[in-house]
Amino acid sequence: MSQQDNELSQVIQQLADTVLSRKESVQDGKNTENSYVASLFKKGDDAILKKIGEEAAETIMAAKDLRNANTNHNPQALINEIADLWFHSIVLLAQFNCRPEDVISELKRREGISGIAEKASRSK
Repeated sequence: MSQQDNELSQVIQQLADTVLSRKESVQDGKNTENSYVASLFKKGDDAILKKIGEEAAETIMAAKDLRNANTNHNPQALINEIADLWFHSIVLLAQFNCRPEDVISELKRREGISGIAEKASRSK
């Protein structure tokens, strides 16, 4: 594993750990009024799912804006929106007692499998 891969893995694992600790704080009834993540967990599935939808739409718009720009292609807005989408995806995973490592395992399982074949195998 390269140093960059290791750093990526550490950042995602640390973020997932922090998100999980906020969820546990809510479950334990601790004071979490200053935590955005805890507020999402308190609001429940619908609030988390709504944020996923919002962030996905914002990601699409940032990509379209980047594609439509004729000069000075600066991808920072797209990067920012994808960071938000990934972040909220980690919150969603935690809501359902899953972790980013579960997603990585699934991606590894799919490696070398045609996307068409993989999708067809799920519909059976």
